[in-house]
Amino acid sequence: MKLYTYFRSSAAYRARIALNLKGVPYEPVPVNLLKGEQREEAYRSINPQKRLPALDIGGTVLIQSPAILEYLDEVYPEPPLLPGDAVNRAKVRAVASLVGCDIHPLNNLGPLTYLKKTLGHEQAAVDAWYAHWVREGFEAIEGLIGPGPYCFGPQVTLADVYLVPQVFNARRFNISLDAYPKIVAVDAACTELRAFQDAAPDRQPDAV
Repeated sequence: MKLYTYFRSSAAYRARIALNLKGVPYEPVPVNLLKGEQREEAYRSINPQKRLPALDIGGTVLIQSPAILEYLDEVYPEPPLLPGDAVNRAKVRAVASLVGCDIHPLNNLGPLTYLKKTLGHEQAAVDAWYAHWVREGFEAIEGLIGPGPYCFGPQVTLADVYLVPQVFNARRFNISLDAYPKIVAVDAACTELRAFQDAAPDRQPDAV
């Protein structure tokens, strides 16, 4: 199994966490987003969308982190990333969606580059854009997550898999997390786990 990844890609970070939690061995194949390697023909032939991650499971390649995470949870059911009952599954999916559908798409490399290079915004304006959408999403998540240590109690779920990479990004962009003590506590609990530690950007072979 090969995971096409970039050390700072939060979507690839999610996939690394899930693979580690499931104990699934994989070979990381770095694709440097800043150098544009995702647009080169070698990678376009693997993933026509030209984004990360992509997971080669032998015979086929899966793209889009939500689809990859669902595949992993279905094929490798232990430990489960979703609770057993429908209501709690919906709550977990809501937090994951807040990150994956509301925060991340607006703050991904493509939109940020477009804001700066195509629309001509200064870096300060781009940073303000980034911070605005993080705060909007984190305010909601702070009110949704339950008693710890993880987002929804004593078991790691899909919500944690999505949240931790977004916290990493917020810190990288110097966004204060003082207003989100529950999120900070969840992140601290998750990063005590080996699966999260080994998935961290600074632990990746392409980290620079």
